[in-house]
Amino acid sequence: MSYDAIIIGGGACGLMCATQAGLLGKHTLLLERNDKVGAKILISGGGRCNFTNLGTSVAKFVSENPKFLHSALSLWTVADTMHFFSAYGNIVGEEKTLGQLFPKSNKAKDIVSVFTRLLYETGQDIWLNTDVKSIDKEGDHYVVKADREGKEQRLSCPKVVIATGGLPVAKLGASDFALRVARHFGLSIVPTAPALVPLTITGKDAAWYATLAGNSVFARVYNTKISFEENILFTHWGLSGPAILQISSYWRAGETFTIDLLPRFNLTEIIKQERGLGGKRTVGQLLQDYFPRRLVDGLKKFLPTDVKVASLSKSDAALVAQTIHHFEVKPAGDKGYDKAEVMRGGISTEELDSRTLAAKKHPGLYFGGEAVDITGWLGGYNFQWAWAAGYMIAQDL
Repeated sequence: MSYDAIIIGGGACGLMCATQAGLLGKHTLLLERNDKVGAKILISGGGRCNFTNLGTSVAKFVSENPKFLHSALSLWTVADTMHFFSAYGNIVGEEKTLGQLFPKSNKAKDIVSVFTRLLYETGQDIWLNTDVKSIDKEGDHYVVKADREGKEQRLSCPKVVIATGGLPVAKLGASDFALRVARHFGLSIVPTAPALVPLTITGKDAAWYATLAGNSVFARVYNTKISFEENILFTHWGLSGPAILQISSYWRAGETFTIDLLPRFNLTEIIKQERGLGGKRTVGQLLQDYFPRRLVDGLKKFLPTDVKVASLSKSDAALVAQTIHHFEVKPAGDKGYDKAEVMRGGISTEELDSRTLAAKKHPGLYFGGEAVDITGWLGGYNFQWAWAAGYMIAQDL
């Protein structure tokens, strides 16, 4: 059968690409390794799917060339995403926090259903349980070799879209396929690493973090590049929570970052006010106004928590404020791709046309989504990029 394009990968980018191509009257074949499409969509946001973010802008993405995103974010906007899901799935976005939009139903499957219905209605073909082995160029066509339920398939098409994602969550079919194809065709790769990932603490401080496992605190986490104000979570192996996942995209091995455990208060002023009231409470009792008891107990390692505020020396008062507002952390590493939300790095944007995502060196070969060196913040940004990438590619098929 003749196709306008073969799309490899039935995740967010691939589904949007095939759907938009269908709406334009084109005929595509979508190849998916799993036994269903949208596997990562279905587990995102705890099964609720944070499908975009009202605050989307170039500044919310990590890349060696963030300006590359200007075309994508203008050609397919957040408003376009909201209209698409509303028009085709009657899905209304509900803002939870920090611009994050979820379906009002809180069901990720509703998002996937929009695509599966439209793909059926526009006559697009889907092959599930299909593992693509290689892609080569023969004349003006690309030859795709795949294993479909144990049978070898050889497909030929003038246009091929690689939307197979990145390395996180191997159990959902994640692989380095897109990177291997890019290298095969001579495209440069920005070094990859887990992003939006929990960070680990080892050595002498490991036991201290483990004793605080389960404690969650609103904090400001920052380094010389960026700052985030959200919750952090102490764990048996280190730190997690939204603010930690966010800073992980800007952290490199060997570096430190700082946590302000009380970002919306000034502890120096709080101590001064407590002294004005007589200072009869201990430092620990004062801190219990702001932190869980177990965290306050843990802070005994660093602070004179049993000393009454009235008895605090000037240097000890400064130590308390410094420790709470400037708590330094030097992670040993991260929890790896299986615990990461996304992959950092990927196919260099220098290799792609910013308006079509076609490889400049190889007309008819497209790369979109997570495999490209575009990594969004936590909170729906990566989905917005995936929808935009799928839309842009579809216009050129």
